[in-house]
Amino acid sequence: MTEQSESSRGSGAGHGRRRKRPVRRRKGPVLLAGAAAVLVLGGAGLGYAYLKLDANLQTVDINARLGTERPDEVDDGSLDVLVLGSDSRSGDNGAYGRDEGGARSDTAMVVHVHEGHKAADVVSIPRDTLVDRPSCTDEEGNPVPGEQRAMFNTAYEVGGPACAVKTVESMSGIRMDHYVEVDFTGFKKLVDELGGVEITTTRAIKDDKSHLDLAPGTHTLDGEQSLGLVRTRKSVGDGSDLGRIQLQQAFMKAFMKQVKGIGVLTNPTKLYGLADAATKAITPDSELDSIQELMGFAKGLSGIDAADVHMVTLPVEYDPRDPNRVVPLEAQAQQVWEALKDDRPIPAAATEGSATGQAEGVVQ
Repeated sequence: MTEQSESSRGSGAGHGRRRKRPVRRRKGPVLLAGAAAVLVLGGAGLGYAYLKLDANLQTVDINARLGTERPDEVDDGSLDVLVLGSDSRSGDNGAYGRDEGGARSDTAMVVHVHEGHKAADVVSIPRDTLVDRPSCTDEEGNPVPGEQRAMFNTAYEVGGPACAVKTVESMSGIRMDHYVEVDFTGFKKLVDELGGVEITTTRAIKDDKSHLDLAPGTHTLDGEQSLGLVRTRKSVGDGSDLGRIQLQQAFMKAFMKQVKGIGVLTNPTKLYGLADAATKAITPDSELDSIQELMGFAKGLSGIDAADVHMVTLPVEYDPRDPNRVVPLEAQAQQVWEALKDDRPIPAAATEGSATGQAEGVVQ
């Protein structure tokens, strides 16, 4: 991956990028929803199954809700997607806790696929980050006022997917080409269909809240255990959401390797099972509302291996006024967003001095 020359761009909401999209090549779930891309590789062999898989997809029209007050699109061949893991406790997800008034974005990742689609940068946004949430419109079309020092994950709670996208675009100055949401139960079933994900723990992890109990060593996690791992917080590092993010990033690397290595293209039954589970697990935006569109996206990303994905957490520090919250380190965060806007690798200096959660290396 070569570094492109920098262009001088501002950081306000009026700046962004437009991607080259031959035949509506759209982005989709890459990490937390990563299998939804890989599963459709070779999907042309599914034939009649397209109709059933298409029927699984539920979508949300982000563009209609956001209107025109968004960062500009810039045609440079790269792609950006906001991937959210929802902690809604409704329906089957009720096994993981009581719904206390609405779903929140338990996991948030901005995935930037570089021009040429051979490498990607991923920026995790801690859910406890205090941000200036912009005014937006909720899922019923009602106006939602903006708020200063609001937790990042409340954007989804008060305004749904469109408000979450608008908040990320306001923070970054980058237009999100697409949105993909994954729910707890769907994620668990997807991992089970995959046959589990192999990880290695360097220390014991025992977490009563996530129901995870792992000794040091190599494990093949089933869906329930995988869900427990990506939700584990109190028993690793400093017990913060930052430590949980480090576990999530390590798991996503292992997940990608597993998906790439299972040989679904030579196993139609396995391919269909993964496709069925993944299309039920995700809620993409309305421009990814068919298997054909997901397949086109997946083929465009087939050259990216786990080793080609660079993951960072948005540079933050613990809030001096509330140690249970974090606030962005503005100068470093700006370096991150500017690198993505210019389609450059995120510089190492951008994350220096950032709070980490102290859980790096617990999962490999």
